Amino acid sequence: MSDAPVDPAPLPLEPLVPRSSFLTLLEHRSLLPSWPGIKPDDLEIPEGTTVLALRYADGVVMAGDRRATAGNVIAHKRVKKVFPADRYSAVAISGTAGMAVELIKLFQTELEHYEKIEGTRLSLEGKANYLARMVRGNLAMAFQGLVVVPLFCGYDEAERVGRLYTFDVVGGRYEEQDYATTGSGGSEARSFLKGAYADDVDEDEALRLAIEALVAAAEEDAATGGPDIRRGIFPNVVTVTSSGFTEVGDDRIAEIAGRVLEARP
Repeated sequence: MSDAPVDPAPLPLEPLVPRSSFLTLLEHRSLLPSWPGIKPDDLEIPEGTTVLALRYADGVVMAGDRRATAGNVIAHKRVKKVFPADRYSAVAISGTAGMAVELIKLFQTELEHYEKIEGTRLSLEGKANYLARMVRGNLAMAFQGLVVVPLFCGYDEAERVGRLYTFDVVGGRYEEQDYATTGSGGSEARSFLKGAYADDVDEDEALRLAIEALVAAAEEDAATGGPDIRRGIFPNVVTVTSSGFTEVGDDRIAEIAGRVLEARP
């Protein structure tokens, strides 16, 4: 009988990861981007500015201005900041624009992957938790000044109501009751909504409030771009209801923006 030691059973080549989490798979394989040592002061990095959301009778309106800035310079005038997360939810970006867009694309893929693997959609709260986890995963970059702070909303199919969620840079997730804002002009937009919002608004009134809040923010915050009727630049506005995600057309936004600007003192 041989005295040679017996090799133990070979370890699996890959640790098991949850099949339903595309994000976990990317983390496990070290495929998420990481740029240690970046100093934002050394780069001209476009940043998205003001986004907001508010509840109304049928669901939620979410809106964002179209301006991105790099320091004190307007970097882009037609940036899209509000995106579908899936059929019944939407997400808006503020902060470092390029990283925010990539985070949203990954979030969309994560929700689609989960639905295909599990055969069902995540609850709205579950989606918010996933997004909080992704924001938390960007913490190292946030400490270097590359901050991404999203805004999330959706229609809760179980409760049959619209719901809103805000986040902080460390991944804290907070459900808001009536309206939420974030970005450089967020405090001005919030101040406007605090005085103008009512629980029983319909869709037309909710759209007007969203656009007027962005106009109010643009009047006080240079990084926020208001509607520019001459150039055809209007806020990016969507609704999420029992019928799903709908992007509001520029023709409708232009008509509302015209009335809002005409009524401003």
